[in-house]
Amino acid sequence: MAKVSPFKFMQEVRQETEKVTWPSRRETAITTLMVFIMSAVAALFFLFADQLIRMLVTLVLGIGR
Repeated sequence: MAKVSPFKFMQEVRQETEKVTWPSRRETAITTLMVFIMSAVAALFFLFADQLIRMLVTLVLGIGR
């Protein structure tokens, strides 16, 4: 493997970062909001699923009577 000088490496890194399409502030805010909303939806789903499974297990095992 050929050795590359640190200066050449930094030039290549700069060239590559110029090719990146960075998201706008609005796109970042919307994406962040959607992550929070989907996390809340997932949390509620698993809360209800967990409660349903708990009720079924206690019913089958006869616990709590």
